Amino acid sequence: MSAQDSLLNSEPAGESEYRVLARRWRPRNFAEMAGQEAVVQALVNGLNSGRVHHAFLFTGTRGVGKTTLARILAKCLNCEQQVSAEPCGECGACLDIDEGRFVDLIEVDAASKTKVDDTRELLDNVQYAATRGRYKVYLIDEVHMLSASSFNALLKTLEEPPEHVKFILATTDPQKIPVTILSRCIRFNLRRMSSEQISDYLSQRLTAEQIEFEPDALQAIAKAGDGSMRDSLSLLDQALAHGSGKLQQQAVQTMLGMVDSRFIEQLLQALQSNDAAALLAAAGEIYAQGQSADRSLQQLAEALHRIALLQQVPGYAESSDQQCDSLKAFAESISGEDIQLYYQIATLGRSELPHAPDPRIGLDMTLLRMLAFRPAEEPLAAPAGPAPVKAPATTATGSKPAGQSAAQTKAGRTTPPAEVEQKPAEATATVAASHPGETVMQAQQQEVIALDPEQWPELCRHLGFSGPLRVLTQHLIPVQTTERNLLLFNMEQRDAHLHTERLHEQLTRALAEHLQTPINIKLQFCDEILQSPARRQAEKNDNAFRKAQQVVASDAVINDLIDTFDARIVPGSVKPNNHSAQAAAGSPGTVEDL
Repeated sequence: MSAQDSLLNSEPAGESEYRVLARRWRPRNFAEMAGQEAVVQALVNGLNSGRVHHAFLFTGTRGVGKTTLARILAKCLNCEQQVSAEPCGECGACLDIDEGRFVDLIEVDAASKTKVDDTRELLDNVQYAATRGRYKVYLIDEVHMLSASSFNALLKTLEEPPEHVKFILATTDPQKIPVTILSRCIRFNLRRMSSEQISDYLSQRLTAEQIEFEPDALQAIAKAGDGSMRDSLSLLDQALAHGSGKLQQQAVQTMLGMVDSRFIEQLLQALQSNDAAALLAAAGEIYAQGQSADRSLQQLAEALHRIALLQQVPGYAESSDQQCDSLKAFAESISGEDIQLYYQIATLGRSELPHAPDPRIGLDMTLLRMLAFRPAEEPLAAPAGPAPVKAPATTATGSKPAGQSAAQTKAGRTTPPAEVEQKPAEATATVAASHPGETVMQAQQQEVIALDPEQWPELCRHLGFSGPLRVLTQHLIPVQTTERNLLLFNMEQRDAHLHTERLHEQLTRALAEHLQTPINIKLQFCDEILQSPARRQAEKNDNAFRKAQQVVASDAVINDLIDTFDARIVPGSVKPNNHSAQAAAGSPGTVEDL
């Protein structure tokens, strides 16, 4: 039997015309519902316990099962066997509800009946008992479209309906429903369905109907459905038509305008090898296939997301994802930092495409930006500066030998004592002699590195630290150590939250580039108060404020104003200006300086 024959043979008896999958595969009971377990469980418990509310509100995006749940609930209430969570599905009431011809299930499209007259006409028959069923069920879809007058007309009836009436409201926009209506309903929020839930459901139905399908094609349809089962079923209908009754990956890619996965792999390969020519060539092939720049960047971002998961989550792998093996190779060869950078640029590039002169230009520039902002693998060449001088070795106690100037210890390296005694010819460590910001021109491997705590803030300013990294460095105090290629810093324990692994790596990289030698950085957290650059600056600021307040308090003019007009100085309003550095340093100031 062919797939097309299977589709036709699965039609209900007595129907010769084809029905779309969204209607044919509509769940007939709670057990067939997919992706709404929490809502289903609450409804089942209420029906089994006899605690059935008179007004229900189903909310959620399109195609997640609001109307379907409403019809199943109507069957549960009107099944000729009994009120239960498992309608028989065979009695006249169940069959009529499934076919949409049950007289006591009144379905209203609020989008087309928004006027108050329509609502009043609808409610005129509420007082009459059900014709065939146990309950008269009013299903009002897109209820948020009703006018304010219609809501007012509905309000009283919704609060105290007759015993034989149940209201089921459905909406995609509950924010537009008055709170007076919301407060009279029991509300159920239906979730967007994940692509895995949609894919599993479609796979079960296709297998039951013996329709051939490729897992990757089904996964692509599930993702394109964007959380909506109805949208996914409509896409599946279209894909089966494209594939003559079979679900094939190539046909689905063409239908959805997807970029072939091999082109995405070419882009990743070019990024990995830092090859701009290959990157643009792959982009050109994508564009030649008629694919959009936006879709290309979207799929590239999705691939980068999966690579990041492969790197960070041990054992992660998407079942039925044939591309996963090739992505594993990229996860091993591209750094996590680069992956995050590429992902950010790809997502931002999509938002900039409408402003690009041409979509192709926007795609090319976004891809080239990934290479342009890629972190350099080698340290940058040091700028020309004064000739370096040698730094005398430290003594066994760590003190400076006599005659060593302060400038020689601003940002320098010294050879450990043992090496001075055994190999004096090799003790040729270089330092920046005249200014802490001057880059060291030469370096010997395996050297002891010393940073002057007094010159540390100036060095940080010269290196251009900013943001969180600048804040971190202002709470560090360099400490001398005899360990080779190690920079040791003290930091107060209460400031430990400022330190992160990423900032640690950035600081290590910046100082290694400045010193022109590989280094490690180690932090010692102390419980006592340290005179860090941040604390010293805070003390200077406090002194400046106190000086300013003293100047104001002793000013004769201000005191006269206070005495004459019974005035007062607002606390916190006295602040030093840019000229108050003199006051912070201890020199006298004037009122004009404040």
